[in-house]
Amino acid sequence: MRNISRGVLALLLVAGLGGIGGAAHAAPGRSNDDIAAKLKAIPGMTVQEKTSTLTGYRWFWLDYRQPIDHRNPKKGWFEQRILLEHKSADRPMVLYTSGYNTPETMFLSEPTGLVDGNQISVEYRYFTPSRPAPADWTKDTIWQAATDEHEIIKALKTIYHGKWISTGASKGGMTATYHKRFYPSDVDGTVAYVAPNDVNNKDDSAYDRFFKKVGTDPKCRTDLESLQRELLKRRPEMEARMSADAQKAGDTWKIIKTVDRAFENSVMDFEWAFWQYHLQAECKDIPATTASTDAIYTYFDTISGALTYTDQGLEPFIPYYYQAGTQLGWPSPKFPQLHPLLRYESTYQPRTYVPQDIPMKFDPTAMADVDRWVREHADHMLFIYGQNDPWGAEPFRLGSGSRDSAVYVAPGMDHSGRLIASLLDAQRAKAIADLLRWAGVSQQARTLTSPQVSEDPMLAQRPPL
Repeated sequence: MRNISRGVLALLLVAGLGGIGGAAHAAPGRSNDDIAAKLKAIPGMTVQEKTSTLTGYRWFWLDYRQPIDHRNPKKGWFEQRILLEHKSADRPMVLYTSGYNTPETMFLSEPTGLVDGNQISVEYRYFTPSRPAPADWTKDTIWQAATDEHEIIKALKTIYHGKWISTGASKGGMTATYHKRFYPSDVDGTVAYVAPNDVNNKDDSAYDRFFKKVGTDPKCRTDLESLQRELLKRRPEMEARMSADAQKAGDTWKIIKTVDRAFENSVMDFEWAFWQYHLQAECKDIPATTASTDAIYTYFDTISGALTYTDQGLEPFIPYYYQAGTQLGWPSPKFPQLHPLLRYESTYQPRTYVPQDIPMKFDPTAMADVDRWVREHADHMLFIYGQNDPWGAEPFRLGSGSRDSAVYVAPGMDHSGRLIASLLDAQRAKAIADLLRWAGVSQQARTLTSPQVSEDPMLAQRPPL
């Protein structure tokens, strides 16, 4: 499967870690006024403390009781999972969402490291285990999810009285933006990484323009497109290897129906997935079209994931595909380099990846509303994109009504959730200064390398579409 994780530049932060006014904070520990007891006192909250792997932090797994429908709580409840990295109740709180599952491992997002704060990682509704049973899919909406976060913030603000920052990458960046749109007073600032903004789902020409000019090496683009065509020319050999891998893994193709459709969808992902998860320096690793079938298949599997479209590969992401097909929108590149080798181009859409017994109807007004709000009302928001990331082809843009907000692009970067460190010097300094100001943290000039800051492990497992 995909080999997408990589080391990122050491994080050089200009941060005041002593808190406001430079006062020192002792490492958190148990006391008579224990944080665990305070958490357990919140109605609807269950608490487990786990062994911490991060210095200076305690780690809690929380489940918070949420209504399936915030407009009609009588319809039932579900337990929403939250992972808390607790440092000190008087430090800022960072609300992090991947927009998907919450990874069962400790990590600190870039804003958390910058503000030297606490962090909660909130699992998105309908992702396992935060899924109602039975699932009423009509309640998997951006407003319901934003209201989940609103209720969590209200509950935890009884303990964490400092400033709150929301953040997330990819669908998590979208989630943070949507929450800010519906509940603008909940947090004091938002850092949205690599958040696509498909405001007009009928016009995806921005992606075609992106692929014509991405990177600075035309040969890399040509090599990727040539290898895509070669994959389709070797369809029987490739599908035989996919079938063997699926059989070995015990995977099936019932949702997408055939291995032929699955193969073609993964080939359509190929160029996108390369630029989403890899840097231009890796262009040298692209096999020649004359390479062996085994070598090409191995590379194809590394980039696109040969088993991405099995039932087992799709199932964890069905809540995302449902939302993409009902509210978020989806990219539809034209693939001119692959004609006439394609058979199933029309299947490259969310409806294909969601079981047919789940009804879907697209609402074009949802993203138009968010886009308009960002342009007219965004306040204390940073949008950060990677220059070579396809998802940044349709970014959020600020308008005349936005205040104290900015959009930055990290040169040469991909779909990373740690992009502040990769900004140009002046932009990096401004972004950090704004974030620290919003978080109420002293801006003493200090340089810090923070090995505890890492990328959400789920970011390497995003669906390609």
